[in-house]
Amino acid sequence: MTDRLLQAALAGDRGAFDQLAEPHRRELLVHCYRMLGSVQDAEDAVQDTLLNAWLGLPGFEGRSSVRTWLYRIATNRCLNLLRSGRRVLHDSEDPASPPTAYGEVVWLQPYPDSMLEGIPDDAPGPEARYESREAVSLAFTRALQLLPPSQRAALLMRDVLGYPAAEAAELLGVTVDALNGSLKRARAALAAGEVRGRPGDPDPELLERFVAAFTSGDVDGLVALMTDNVWVRMPPLPFEFHGTDAAASFFDTVAAHQRTIERMVPTAANRQPAWGEYVRDPVTGGLHLVGVLVIGVSDGKVDDITHFETSVAGWMGLPRTLDS
Repeated sequence: MTDRLLQAALAGDRGAFDQLAEPHRRELLVHCYRMLGSVQDAEDAVQDTLLNAWLGLPGFEGRSSVRTWLYRIATNRCLNLLRSGRRVLHDSEDPASPPTAYGEVVWLQPYPDSMLEGIPDDAPGPEARYESREAVSLAFTRALQLLPPSQRAALLMRDVLGYPAAEAAELLGVTVDALNGSLKRARAALAAGEVRGRPGDPDPELLERFVAAFTSGDVDGLVALMTDNVWVRMPPLPFEFHGTDAAASFFDTVAAHQRTIERMVPTAANRQPAWGEYVRDPVTGGLHLVGVLVIGVSDGKVDDITHFETSVAGWMGLPRTLDS
């Protein structure tokens, strides 16, 4: 089937090319998201990848699979985007409480679980070090964004996609020695950072207690559910709060706002629990979305809380308004 489709595509049949490429679209999108940290940028990169693949199809020599060829194009597209310009911090007001740090990855977006359907959870290649679930977590994706582009690509090719060293080097257009050097530095950077092990399956009771404490402004109850190493973030603002003391100080300042949240609509992103936050509109009486919250859980406690703006709602399947 694949050979027949390829021959038809090489003869100019765009429909045949689409049938060849479509089975790989979702995994290419996740790959570009890991490279870029943004769903919107990833979607643009995949669109460009498929267009470039179609236009460059006469040059496809069949020395690799169509899947690997598409990964080559997608990775190079992401590398070009990363090297063409630096991302900059957004302007923002001073935070209500002193942040622990000023984060660099202010463009990070959540990746909806609905867009992960059909992608296997197990390791996609024989030499992969990370399972798909771990390699799409917010913590892992955030850590990747702090790596130089060449290190990011090397780690994804080898440790996430599981390509052998020689094949990964050819795919990236570098020598094996250069690839191994980039990979060694990337692994060391991740080992020295905050990336934890595979995310755990949260206890439903923990999630219920979290929502209750969060919406009632119960700071003590909220902090009791956190690990000592908890991080609180809110991209695109650069402010980050680390540890329970800093988290408690932050939530003290926003407790009044949290009490206005009347409904938390559950969803999921990055294989992690997430909710849309809705408050009552005093004019219309309806509920409108004011943010998206994603948490990470480790050892039965919350170790990461990230609040996103409503711009990500469309990908998350969250309506802007609710009737009641």
